[in-house]
Order: sequence, then C-alpha cells, then structure tokens
Amino acid sequence: MQNTKVTYNNQNKSEFISELKKNVANYFESNKISKFGNVNMVLKTIFMLSLYFVPYVLMITGVFESWLTVFTLWILMGLGKAGIGMGIMHDANHRTYSRNPKVNKWLARTLYLVGGFPATWQRQHNTLHHGFTNIDGKDEDISPIVSILRFSPHKPLKKIHRYQHFYIWFFYSLMTLLWATSKDFTQLFRYKKQNLPLSGKSSYSSLFTSLIISKIIYWSFFMVLPLVLLPFAWYSIVFFFLSMHFTSGIVLAIIFQTAHVVPTSEYPLPNEQGTIENSFAIHQLYNTSNFAPKNKVLSWYVGGLNHQIEHHLFPGVCHVHYSKISKMVKEMAEKYQLPYYEQPGFFVALWGHVKMLKQLGRA
Repeated sequence: MQNTKVTYNNQNKSEFISELKKNVANYFESNKISKFGNVNMVLKTIFMLSLYFVPYVLMITGVFESWLTVFTLWILMGLGKAGIGMGIMHDANHRTYSRNPKVNKWLARTLYLVGGFPATWQRQHNTLHHGFTNIDGKDEDISPIVSILRFSPHKPLKKIHRYQHFYIWFFYSLMTLLWATSKDFTQLFRYKKQNLPLSGKSSYSSLFTSLIISKIIYWSFFMVLPLVLLPFAWYSIVFFFLSMHFTSGIVLAIIFQTAHVVPTSEYPLPNEQGTIENSFAIHQLYNTSNFAPKNKVLSWYVGGLNHQIEHHLFPGVCHVHYSKISKMVKEMAEKYQLPYYEQPGFFVALWGHVKMLKQLGRA
C-alpha cells in the first residue's frame, strides 16, 4: 500500500474541525499570543542542551573520573538526548518552534546531535505518521523493521508475537541507536527507490553525502573522543555509549507508543477506492490518545507529547499551547459525539500499551 493513494472522507462531520479551528484561532487572537514558541521554549532549549552536553564536558575534561560517576553522566546524557528530541527538534521540524523559518531550520538540525537525520525523519514522521496515522502500509511507526514485533492487527501473526509484550523493551531501547547506525541509510535508499522528494530541492546524492558526514561527526564526538580521552577500558566506553542510547531509546519509544498503539485505536483500512471512512480530523481522534494531562512536569519534559490529540489536530501549533487548547478540543469532541481518549496518568497509559501489545500477539 506504500505507493497507493489514500484519501479521507472529509465530508464526514466536516463542521467539527472547521468550528474547532475557528475557536482555536480566536483563542490566539483574543489573547494576543503567537501560536509559536515563547520564552519557555528558549529556557527548555538551554536546559535540554545543557543536560546533554554539560555531563559530556565534565567527563571529557576529567572533572569526574570515577567509573560510577561517569556512568551516571552518560545516563543523564541519554535523558538530555531524549529531551532534545521531544522538546526542541520535534517542534522545529514541525516549524512551530519559531515564527522565523531559519530558526526552525537550524534547531531541526539538533536531530544530528542525537544521531538522526532530519530529511528522512521528516518524511517518516511529518508526512507518513501524521498524514496516515495507524494506517497499515502507510504509517511506518506501526511497521517495525523486525518481523517479531507486531503493532498492527493487519500484519501477519506469528507464534513469537505472543511474547512481544515481554521482549519489546529491548527493541525499544535500540531506537536512537538505530538512528545512529543503519535506519537513516535504509530509509534514504527506500525513499529514493520510491522516488519521494526529501528536504526541498536537495538531490539524493547530496543528502547521502550529508548523511555520511553527519554520522562521521557524531561517532567521532561520542565514541572516538571518549575512547581517546577517558581513563577507562574500551569496553567500558562502549558500555557507557550503549547505556546512553538505551536510556534515550526507551524514553522516546514509550512516549510515542502509548499514544497510538493502545486498545482504543481503530487501525482502519481504506476501501477499494482508497478512501478512509472518516475525515482526517476524526481519524486522528479514533487513533490517538492523551495521557497524564495534569502532570505539568512530565508534560514539560516530553514536549507536550502527552497531548497527542492536540498535536495531531494542530501540528502547526507549538506544544507549549497544547494544555490550553485541549479543553476546546475535548468540548468540541463531546459536542459532536466523537471520542476523546485520555488516560489520567502515564503508567495507566503504559499499561494500556502493554495490554495492546498482548492483544496484537494473539489471534
């Protein structure tokens, strides 16, 4: 279905999204605030970049030399890496961090700092995931590269899937490590084969060159320099590096997966004409779930991704505004008798994800 055109039945309760958009626009206009980021985004950017680089500098310069302390610093870097991905890079790639396109462009490149590649990430996330959420064959987020994981009821069922809710955590921990190694290459080659445009007018040859250079710089900075400068055996450095990636990978994976691979998700398929039954907006409501809406600390750290419904309906709005507009979205959903899935806490949502994994592992 990758090359099949999929459309939505946007005549289905079209007044829902039109009225909601009007209310949200009125909110920004009446309060005289911008839909882009504010000073809170700047402070978060400073904090997350510091959480990532300050531990690195402290150990590289020899301020801390004990094995346990250095290991702890790498774990902090993993938390900072995930924070950069959720709270800085994500908004910048959606062009909502700043009104200035150049600011968004440069901050989108913070993805290089965590081992990823903006051009392929934007295709997978902005275009495929947001455009075709939970649609099998389109949304790559529910099409893992290993067949022993099953995130869609439309994928072939294997006996081993019965146990995926036990072994899934290992694969989740590999998320950013795959970014730093093979995933960007396989995606770039796949998108080239499908003749999909990436990153504006950049050619695939120039993108490939940029990809090679970015990986060389990343591995030189986070692997070669520590091997040269840190007073530990090479296997300890490798362990530290992997621990950082395991930390960031598990954090990013569980935040994103608890919003879409959950028991309330519909996983619709298009009809013979390639049309999804619902409109785009209603489709997002049926296939997205919020969690921990009152947990301000969690919401701050995860870049508002606990408000996934608002993010999918308004990807052009910075995440610092999601908690405010969520009230309007919920009221409008109730008015039009549409679902608004929301879990009170993160661990409740995570348990729901585990139950969904278990359900997908059985016939």
